[in-house]
Amino acid sequence: MTEAKSELPEVIVVGRPTVFKFYDEELSKKFRILKSWESSLSLENYICKHAQSVKAMICSPSHIGSQISSSVFRLLPSLRLIVTTSTGLDHIDLVECRRRGISIASASTLFSEDVADFAVGLLIDVVRRISAADRFVKNGLWPLQGQFPLGSKVGSRKVGIVGLGSIGLKVAERLEGFGCTISYQSRNKKPVSYPFYPDVYELATNCDVLVICCALTDQTHHLINKEILLALGKRGVVINIARGAIINEMELVQCLEQGEIAGAGLDVFENEPNVPKELLSLDNVVLTRHIAFLTQDSMRAIYELLCGNLEALFFNKPLISPLLD
Repeated sequence: MTEAKSELPEVIVVGRPTVFKFYDEELSKKFRILKSWESSLSLENYICKHAQSVKAMICSPSHIGSQISSSVFRLLPSLRLIVTTSTGLDHIDLVECRRRGISIASASTLFSEDVADFAVGLLIDVVRRISAADRFVKNGLWPLQGQFPLGSKVGSRKVGIVGLGSIGLKVAERLEGFGCTISYQSRNKKPVSYPFYPDVYELATNCDVLVICCALTDQTHHLINKEILLALGKRGVVINIARGAIINEMELVQCLEQGEIAGAGLDVFENEPNVPKELLSLDNVVLTRHIAFLTQDSMRAIYELLCGNLEALFFNKPLISPLLD
């Protein structure tokens, strides 16, 4: 290791954030990056050998496998900051961070527009059967079968947004432009004109589309279950760009197979990268690999956010996107 390299501030990285596929070289010029995923050691053993004195961590929910919690924090007595590349925080033990005085900086609203665009795209794809029609043509079925099943209109839909935060609000604004009727469920009533339902069941009863935009917590785990899906009805469509475990996946599969709802657009799953095999053969389901937030623009923005927050720590400046500070 060169002397200049050893003088750079040390940062441990947990979970292999996607941004490193694009900005690894640039980040490595600014910080001495300790990449736990490149070692055959367990995370705990890697920290003991290479990283006990680090003050900053970059993490991502992908590939972590479990929450970053007290067992990890005990090995990092100097840790002062966690910068997560995600909007969701279910991969971090927030209570333990508060107890230890560890600041957290998140992606905040950085991905909101891209994710909202993707949610709208999934809804259009499902109800207009775009991906199914693409397969129909590519598989040579047009000359053989001719007719293709009809889709349905987007603009006539009654859309319920589950979680009207930054992403949910942008989804609502976009779909309102299509002529959809918007209502929402959230922990608290928001200063908006859309009808508010404190209960998800009541929301589903009054809608034929649910767009899941809420955070994954103990309260929202399996929030969308068979009861909610049956309330949504046979014309109902579910779009999930939040976290897979908010939906009871097996009950969703059953409702789709039995025709209890009309379709689903899923960018996230309970046990990623594993997707229930039953979903793979359903033409009324559109599946993507947790990419709603991934654009060239968002990767550049998250790189700049990472650098800004880390430099703020090492130069004693205010964090750019603090959550716990």
